Amino acid sequence: MGDSSFPIVSLVVFLPLVGALVLLALRDVEAVRWTALGATVAALLASLPLWSDFDRGSHAFQFVERYDWIPTFNIEYAVGLDGISLLLVLLTTFLSPIVILCSWRSIEKRVKEFMASVLLMETAMLGVFVALDFVLFYVFWEAMLIPMYLIIGVWGGPNRIYAAIKFFLYTLAGSLLLLVAMIALYFAGGHTFSIPALMGQPYSPQFQFWVFLAFFLAFAVKVPMFPFHTWLPDAHVEAPTAGSVILASVLLKMGGYGFIRFCLPMLPQASALFTPLILVLSVVAIIYGAYMALAQSDLKKLIAYSSVSHMGFVMLGLFVFTVQGIEGAMLQMVNHGITTGALFLCVGLVYDRTHSRLIADYGGLAKTMPIYAAMLVIFSLSSLGLPGTNSFVGEFLVLLGAFITYPVFAVAASLGIILAAVYMLWMVQRVAFGEVNPKIARHPDLNLRELATVAPLAVAVFWIGVYPAPLLDVLHVSVDHLLEQTRLTSGDVAGLGWSDLWGMVRAAFAS
Repeated sequence: MGDSSFPIVSLVVFLPLVGALVLLALRDVEAVRWTALGATVAALLASLPLWSDFDRGSHAFQFVERYDWIPTFNIEYAVGLDGISLLLVLLTTFLSPIVILCSWRSIEKRVKEFMASVLLMETAMLGVFVALDFVLFYVFWEAMLIPMYLIIGVWGGPNRIYAAIKFFLYTLAGSLLLLVAMIALYFAGGHTFSIPALMGQPYSPQFQFWVFLAFFLAFAVKVPMFPFHTWLPDAHVEAPTAGSVILASVLLKMGGYGFIRFCLPMLPQASALFTPLILVLSVVAIIYGAYMALAQSDLKKLIAYSSVSHMGFVMLGLFVFTVQGIEGAMLQMVNHGITTGALFLCVGLVYDRTHSRLIADYGGLAKTMPIYAAMLVIFSLSSLGLPGTNSFVGEFLVLLGAFITYPVFAVAASLGIILAAVYMLWMVQRVAFGEVNPKIARHPDLNLRELATVAPLAVAVFWIGVYPAPLLDVLHVSVDHLLEQTRLTSGDVAGLGWSDLWGMVRAAFAS
């Protein structure tokens, strides 16, 4: 592991927390907003050297910082990055100033507490992606729960309490299983919580079965994977725009990151044997999420169900055990963060004007708000995977990787792309085109601040869509090493079926 002489990773992680502490001393609302924006911009600028100085030819964790924390139990403060975590760190620092900007006027009560909650969320999310000690990972994982609960429960819609409690209970249940798995790995892995050390340990098939089961339930809730997704539409509908953007753009990536960081390298046999089940659930999520999106009359619910469908592609790519599939899944996590976050921003921009999310209350926005309509069309085309946009690259790689080992699943997943084209284009047609709805005829187009929140995301859509090589270069060596750690090839995994999984289940219960 490449140690860092300057604690650049800690600086990126804790700058938002410092900003949140500064907010406590402020009384002026404008000063609160500018300080929160300054803290997120500072974290973004501090993260840029991670990108420029990252050694793309090494699979080792880089910029590593290690300090003793609780030596009695071999617990350390250890942070560092590989190519997989680097992309998610940059996604988080890139989106955080946008989250602050989109809340600039839409949050009017308890502004200081809201901005502090967003900054705490940023520190916790960044900490999850860089933690190299399991206890530290768990602390950051749990730290996300409270600010997100507050963002939904305090600044959300009419049913915010119900949605916040549902989100809290689902994620808390997953967290408890994660804690159990962590303790089991500590004893089986040589009394260490070091994540790199735990990756190098061999575990018995029965042990892998039980720990994988705990990990699966913890991370599937976060993805969210069918049928553990039911908290997501409620949380999205009731959350303020900033909350929806954080949820869709970063929080859902925690589950995918958990699978790729813990399940595949630490529990390769169990991962391979559970592959048929996960692939079935992934394809069901792709088609079910798209079908449910098609049936929605509420803009936020439509995008929330589209998230279930898109994250199904992520899980499909991760569990086909090919370089193309895993790189596509990682890229799709970044793309989903950009595109779906942008779509929630678009909903928030018109909701601030009309206080309605119903598709039937819109129509003809291309005539009254042409800049807004252009942005909505760009992000909708990206969401359906149009070539030249970011989502096309990720979904193409996932399907390419799936075709190598599971062509039937790849063909079935392709149906989700067709459905995505139907529900997104139908939504755009009803919202942006046709006759102008009198209810929205007098509303102004985007102002400069609003344009500043969506324009960077539009640039990212086309940059990744046309030239994804810089992102894939960062990923490639880390993904290659991940597949080496699993000690399995795609051919090994493709040879396994339901009877092998059933055999493992019987063996685990018999042991």
